[in-house]
Amino acid sequence: MSMAPQELEKSASKYAASAIRADSQGAAGMAIEDYQKASDTLMKLIRLYPTSSLNKIYMQSYQKYQERIKALKETRGDIEPVVDPNASPEEQKKALAKAQPHKDDGNDLEDLVLKEKPDVKWSEVIGLEDAKGALRESIVYPSKRPDLFPLGWPRGMLLYGPPGTGKTMLAAATANELDGYFINVDAASMMSKWLGEAEKNVSKLFNMARKYNEREGKPVILFIDEVDSLLGDRNSEVGGEIRAKNQFLSELDGVNGKGKETMMYVIGATNKPWSLDEPFLRRFQKRIYVSLPNQDARHKLFEQYTNPLKKSARFNLVTLAKQFDGYSASDIKDVCQGAQLLVVNELFKSSTYHEPVEGETPQDPRELTMADFKDIKSKRKPSVSIENIRAYHKWSESFGAL
Repeated sequence: MSMAPQELEKSASKYAASAIRADSQGAAGMAIEDYQKASDTLMKLIRLYPTSSLNKIYMQSYQKYQERIKALKETRGDIEPVVDPNASPEEQKKALAKAQPHKDDGNDLEDLVLKEKPDVKWSEVIGLEDAKGALRESIVYPSKRPDLFPLGWPRGMLLYGPPGTGKTMLAAATANELDGYFINVDAASMMSKWLGEAEKNVSKLFNMARKYNEREGKPVILFIDEVDSLLGDRNSEVGGEIRAKNQFLSELDGVNGKGKETMMYVIGATNKPWSLDEPFLRRFQKRIYVSLPNQDARHKLFEQYTNPLKKSARFNLVTLAKQFDGYSASDIKDVCQGAQLLVVNELFKSSTYHEPVEGETPQDPRELTMADFKDIKSKRKPSVSIENIRAYHKWSESFGAL
């Protein structure tokens, strides 16, 4: 079974961070191995999700890693390493562990943080007009014309809603419009990886964001996914977790108290807003519900994902948009992939199918029909229940803040 795109992205980021760290320490063999693993994972993403709007970023990173692999292979003999560059990757790892004891320098942060400038445009975020408008007026407009906001503007935003609705894409598109930095960190990984050290690493995370803003003079968006892992109810916590949350509270207060010269923003994302501790909600001045797509948005999503596919003359996007009410954006993408896999599977199982020989035109699967999507719908239910949708609406009535 294929990994979900989010898991593949995390895997590629982890391999790349490991490669960069090994590269900086002269461990060429280990760096080459991890650069290649990152490259392979990115290519798997591109093959599995050919219509993804992020494929341009994946390909750029792939090419960069391949260039570095080539350079390392060419110059490997000239490196002055902390380990033997001719040793196997396994031996290099052991040598690095001995030669590089754990230092409090923040390098572990690189495993969990993505700082590449996103290439996601507003037009690629389908629907979600209320959320787009709230982010524009809270971040984009003040950053471009701070003189128009004498009373200041929000620096902390919370995006909440069902999984797969586009929270990360919204934050990335905002950073892209600002031509700013997008620092993306997963709070759940941060808390589990840094058990006992989360407090000081929360501080390091904010210091990293401030340095990018001060050094480059560009806006910085610190995007914290699964923020409920960090800011949940404190009733059952141990001391280290409480200190980490108090540190985050202090850092967020510092961001909110900055003057107009500092363009730094914190966007938290969660699928479980009701688990957030109430004192933290006040620090997120904007609390934006990222909802399931409406019928118009579903129509555009089906149009986008089926555009590269062969469809029958009776294929009807309007009907599909009506039939798949309650499905998230990622659900709709999975539905379209499932329908295409269905006809491809038929082709491979056909008694007349054979691998093409040289000069022969390969056989193609048949056109997609409405019956294929009906078949998929009977097997694939929405990932978000009616009860959960009601819970989001109820929470919004009490705490939503556009």
